[in-house]
Amino acid sequence: MSDPTFQAAYAQLVTALERARELGLKEPAAVALATTDFEGRPTVRIVLIRGVDERGLTFFTNSRSLKGRQLLINPRASLCFHWDAIREQIRVDGKVEQITEEESDAYWRQRSRSSQLASAASLQSEKLADTAVYAQAVAELEEKYEGAAIPRPSHWFGYRIVPDSIEFWYGRDARMHERIVYEQSATGWSRRMLYP
Repeated sequence: MSDPTFQAAYAQLVTALERARELGLKEPAAVALATTDFEGRPTVRIVLIRGVDERGLTFFTNSRSLKGRQLLINPRASLCFHWDAIREQIRVDGKVEQITEEESDAYWRQRSRSSQLASAASLQSEKLADTAVYAQAVAELEEKYEGAAIPRPSHWFGYRIVPDSIEFWYGRDARMHERIVYEQSATGWSRRMLYP
């Protein structure tokens, strides 16, 4: 995206993520991800952001999971990075789109074999009577694909959150926090500050 205000927001986002990684924070790519059902009831969980570029922020999941079903109903989401150690957080709101099959395949291939097996065997968000049932499903897949690549399930892929709002929050003493929000409108991106 060539909008200079968006470019400034994107650069600020990338810089913040790099700073969090360089400081050795545990799971700097972890975000709270909120989705809603058809009645507008929100659900939030932690996911890991696995890619950030000018198109948006990418995470991977089973599309049959609760979040996958909710994103099918309402393809919008909100996420929040929070790094308490450096007193920063970033909120991103936007529409959600499925990434390409090629991008999903590329990420699947770089996952550990154990993660591939666990993801392929999981009926994510469905009722599980006993953990032994899940362990047995993993064992069966391990046997089935012994010595072979584990194919990516067609229902497991990446989602990209395409931002229309990015907010940066910087903790300051005496609650004089700094909030900067970048928002997209019909005329382009704008930047403004908010009271804490």
